[in-house]
Amino acid sequence: KLYLRNTALRATELARSVKGGAKQMITIHHLNMSRSRRLLWLLEELDVPYEFIHYERDAVTRLAPPELMKVHPLGKAPVITDGDVTLAESGAIIEYLVRKYGNGKLVPADPFSKEGLAYLEFMHSAEGSVMLPLLLNLYVGRLGEAGAPLHPRITSEIANQYRYLEGRLGDQPFLCGDQLTAADCQMLFALEGMAMSGGLAAYPKLSAYVTRMQDRPAYKRAIDRGGW
Repeated sequence: KLYLRNTALRATELARSVKGGAKQMITIHHLNMSRSRRLLWLLEELDVPYEFIHYERDAVTRLAPPELMKVHPLGKAPVITDGDVTLAESGAIIEYLVRKYGNGKLVPADPFSKEGLAYLEFMHSAEGSVMLPLLLNLYVGRLGEAGAPLHPRITSEIANQYRYLEGRLGDQPFLCGDQLTAADCQMLFALEGMAMSGGLAAYPKLSAYVTRMQDRPAYKRAIDRGGW
């Protein structure tokens, strides 16, 4: 199932002026139940117009449809097109979008401040550290008894990551301090699945954090327009 939704509702948002007077619109190639949800939320927070093409996973294999191969050789989401730019990987896309369209928003002003260094760490650790044991848990779980010897190590590492995030978050409203940053957009995806399954019950600060982020109007608009 493949269809186009235009999320730029205001007439003034139907095109964006860029260098040279060219007109273009950011297009997100959005796969259901994927990391592309990060990008929808980010752009809603930035109030940057965009459109997206929505792709559905195969109901049996849960893989992306072959149409995505026409956009990027990996055939995965998220991918964006922005004029003559085609870019994959959610973290790289977030960096691109905040640099080009953020005008200083969602990024700490001083990259070497406490907030700036936290931003750098969490932008990378979301995929490099937090998501890895979650994915291992998902795939090893499909092995049944054959995967049983790996479960203690995987669950231990999941707990290790969440304990660390719980401590780093503390009483802050956001991961990097008092202000929302793109690191929150990047990290939330790694927490939502566990929150839905009750896996954050032992981490009350993280659980409350997920609820706060999901209660943001921009997040709600992203889910309303793009789905889960």
